[in-house]
Amino acid sequence: MGGSGKGRRAIGVLFVLSALAAGALAYWAYARYQAFVDGPLSGIDAGDTVLVERGDSFQRVLAKLRDAGVRDGHELEWRLLARRLGAAGHLQVGEYALEPGTSAREVLLRMRDGKVVRHRFTIVEGWNIRELRAALERADPLLNETAELDDAALMAALGQPGVHPEGRFLPETYLYTRGDSDLDLLRRANTALEAALDAAWASRAEDLPLASREEALVLASIIEKETGIAEERGEIAGVFVRRLQAGMRLQTDPTVIYGIGSGYDGNIRRRDLQTDTPYNTYTRDGLPPTPIAMAGAEAIHAATHPAPGDTLYFVAVGDGSGRHVFSRTYAEHNAAVRQYVRRYRERFAPDSQ
Repeated sequence: MGGSGKGRRAIGVLFVLSALAAGALAYWAYARYQAFVDGPLSGIDAGDTVLVERGDSFQRVLAKLRDAGVRDGHELEWRLLARRLGAAGHLQVGEYALEPGTSAREVLLRMRDGKVVRHRFTIVEGWNIRELRAALERADPLLNETAELDDAALMAALGQPGVHPEGRFLPETYLYTRGDSDLDLLRRANTALEAALDAAWASRAEDLPLASREEALVLASIIEKETGIAEERGEIAGVFVRRLQAGMRLQTDPTVIYGIGSGYDGNIRRRDLQTDTPYNTYTRDGLPPTPIAMAGAEAIHAATHPAPGDTLYFVAVGDGSGRHVFSRTYAEHNAAVRQYVRRYRERFAPDSQ
C-alpha cells in the first residue's frame, strides 16, 4: 500500500513537471512569436523593396522576402500572422518598402492594404520637350514606352494627333508606382495642363490681346522663360500684353533661342537676332506659332491676368538676383541696359577695367 502511494506521488510530480515544462515552452514560443511579429526585421538596408507580382503565392512572397535579406521568423509564424491579419490570400500586387526597423506586421499590413512604394517625377517649369523626354528616359523604375515615338506619334498616342507637344504638359511633381509608364505620366500631365489652361482662360482679364486659350499658353511659356523671380510674373506678363496691344514686337530672347534649337551654344549673337525664324520675335510681329517651354500654373495665370501698369521694357538687373528693371520709355530702358552691362562686367570681368 505504501509503495503504491509513493508511485502516485512520483507520477504527480512528473505530471506537474511536464505541465510546467509545457507551460514554459508555450511561453517561450509565444514570446518568440511576439518578438517576431513586432520586432524590427533584420537583414534590411535602406531603400530595399520587394515586388509582389500577379500570381505570386504566399510562399513565393516569403521567398522574395528571404531573397531581400529577411531571415526572421519561421514559415509557420509568417503564415499564422498572415491569417491573424487577414492578409493570407489577399496580398496586393505592387512594390513594397522594406526600410530598417520595419516589422513583420507592418510588411504584411502594407501588402494587404496595397500601400505600395510611390516614386516621384518632376516636370520642371521652363523645360522644353527635348529636356522632358530626356528626363523621362532616365527615370527609374518608370517604364519607357515612348523612346521609339517621334513627337507626332507621341501626341497621337496621347489622343491629340496633330497637336505640337511643346508646352502641353503641366510642370509639377507626379507620383507613380512600379509598372507605370512614361506614357501614363505624360497623359496625366497633359490632362493637368488642359485643366489649368481651361480654368485660367475662363476667368481671364478683359480686353486681352489674345484670340484663344492656345495663344494664352504661348504667352505663358514666354513668361516662364523670362521669369527669374516668381513675383515678377504678373509684371512681365503686363509688359508683353501692352506691347501686343500697341502693335510692338515682343523682342524676347527666349523665343530666338528656341528658334535656334539644338544649335544654340549658350550665346545670342547679333546675327541670331537678325536671322528670321518662325520664333524670332525680333523679326516677326505677334506671338510665335507654338509655346516654347512648359509653363507652370502660375505663368498661365499671369498670362491671363497680367498686372496693370505702363511699362513696356525690362532688362535683368545684372547682380545675379534674377530680378529685372522695368521701364516705361525706350530712353529709360537704354539707361537700364547700360547699368546691366556695367554690373555684368564687374561680376565677370573685373580685371578688364
